[in-house]
Amino acid sequence: MTRRNIRLLIAYDGNNYSGWQRQKNAPTIQATIEDSLEVMTNGDVTLNGAGRTDAGVHAVGMVANFTTFSTIQCNGFLNGLNSILPKDIRVLNVDEARSDFHSRYNATGKTYRYTIFTGTIQLPTERLYSAHYQGHFDNKAVSQALNHIKGTHDFTSFEASGSRDLSLKSGRGAVRTLFQADIFPHAHNNDTWTFSFTGDGFLRHMVRNLVGTLMEAGSNKISPVQFKDILHKLDRDNAGPTAPAHGLVLDKVYYKSLHRKSPDPKGPVLVAP
Repeated sequence: MTRRNIRLLIAYDGNNYSGWQRQKNAPTIQATIEDSLEVMTNGDVTLNGAGRTDAGVHAVGMVANFTTFSTIQCNGFLNGLNSILPKDIRVLNVDEARSDFHSRYNATGKTYRYTIFTGTIQLPTERLYSAHYQGHFDNKAVSQALNHIKGTHDFTSFEASGSRDLSLKSGRGAVRTLFQADIFPHAHNNDTWTFSFTGDGFLRHMVRNLVGTLMEAGSNKISPVQFKDILHKLDRDNAGPTAPAHGLVLDKVYYKSLHRKSPDPKGPVLVAP
């Protein structure tokens, strides 16, 4: 029998889950999909995710892989999983990957989106997918602040406790490269805005901490120059609050390819599966 490496493209609504990673006493995305795969394959399955989204965070482009001796075809996994899984988790695509593919270790970048609503009254249908920041909002100040984090920087100021092993002397520490960091208005609603961040990696709570601090620039509590100073101080205590989880979506995970260009011409060649 041949061991196969199966890759999944997954979307989920994170509101009812305690994040991606399996936990003993809480529902998680990983555990829910693993349990469904074990029903289908009649064997133990370990699902490797491209990242570990927190409780309440959503995804439309999570990539995961697992190995199996099952002879079920990819289309069979696609249809079977979507018939078993709860409706807040959907498998969008299934294919067979190379034996050495790993969804986390082979990833070269990710795009996250964060949506905010700045009006007075938020629609009930949007409250679970966008954070409500009522009051004055200076989008020009936010755009100016965003320019300071594009490129390669040490993001210690926006790193949550427990993000990494601080005792390790090797590796890149809190240094990450953001190829893109922008904010866009929604065409249908002038009070709804989406941040988009594409980078070669993200620290724990990094996007939510960035958004929480950027919103202080948006409310003119700090200036874009002060935001830049916060970045350079390398101290989380100087940054703003962590934005709520439910506004965050993992949009895409990127892998090396010779056929598509990077979001930044100087960055690695990236392609979403």
